[in-house]
Amino acid sequence: MIYLPVLVLFLYLNSIKQNQHFANARHFLKQKQQMKAHIKVSIKHFIVPSIPLAILLVISCVGLWFSAYLGSRFASPVIQNTNILNDIETLITPNSLLANLIGISFTLLNAFLLAQINNRFTIIRTRTFLPVFAFLLLMSSWNETHIANGSHLALTLLMLAFFYILSMSRDKKSSEQAFMGSLLISTSSLIINSYIFIIPVCWIGFMIFQSFSLRTFLGSILGTLAPWVLFLSAKYLLKNELDFYHIFIIKPNIEFNISSVSLPVLIYSASFILLTIISIIGLFSLSNGDAIHTRNKLNFLVLLLISLLILAFIFRDQFIMFLPLIAVVFSLLFAHPFTLKQNNFYGILFIFFCVINVAYVISKYILI
Repeated sequence: MIYLPVLVLFLYLNSIKQNQHFANARHFLKQKQQMKAHIKVSIKHFIVPSIPLAILLVISCVGLWFSAYLGSRFASPVIQNTNILNDIETLITPNSLLANLIGISFTLLNAFLLAQINNRFTIIRTRTFLPVFAFLLLMSSWNETHIANGSHLALTLLMLAFFYILSMSRDKKSSEQAFMGSLLISTSSLIINSYIFIIPVCWIGFMIFQSFSLRTFLGSILGTLAPWVLFLSAKYLLKNELDFYHIFIIKPNIEFNISSVSLPVLIYSASFILLTIISIIGLFSLSNGDAIHTRNKLNFLVLLLISLLILAFIFRDQFIMFLPLIAVVFSLLFAHPFTLKQNNFYGILFIFFCVINVAYVISKYILI
């Protein structure tokens, strides 16, 4: 009995010591969590920016666009292979202020259409500004496209075509949408002939959308032929000539000499491809949370991006003409995982995306 108070006192002191250890451990974990929260890279202000920030981002992209003009970093005129494109480009002096103003006007219009496509067809299942910002940043960085007003006009027609094609989900009677979508794509091929190969990609898209049928296929064929029949008829009536081989010119060029490509372009291209692969992997990892019709649209966009990269490689002389359309499709695929997966990894990658584009622009001032 004499040792009982001593035992109680020992147990009491031991419990106090354990409580202090637990308190220290909790304090350490709390500090660690606060440190993690403190170093978290968040891009939510870019995803859903306030109106003033959104305006500032757009103005920044426009300023980056005109930095090439003000810095006299002019792009070489694109080799033209169609009469219509030649007529469009010769109306405006290359690398002039007017050419840049027209180019940025079309780009802002196409950015608006991009936002409408995303909102209408729920490509990304939450409100986001990232597709618009990514598209404007890419177009501002690629000064080669600034004076290619034919490609900007063709892109506007293609984006209008997407409104019809993406609305064909699970509707095998949507011959009107197939006709109008193909009509607009075929009209853009009057400007850039190689765009005609986008139509077979859309036929595969019909199958992905489960809307391929004889009606939609025939509607697409008629829509494809209509602009060319009207154009050739008008040319024959007005100029009394009909030389199809000089009107529809396709010149593949698959020769590639990597030594002729500058180091900044190689680094930028490798970074762009890496971001594309990461975006597609992230997109598929999130696809289970999307509706079936949204998954089908995303699969079509992935197919379209791959097809465009292949076409741009095959028709290397017209590579610049494919860049605006590549930028549109990439922006949607890029924004999907970056919007829905907000963590440090994607936050750092987003910063890398912005930095690599700005660095690419700066490299044109350093390396002449």
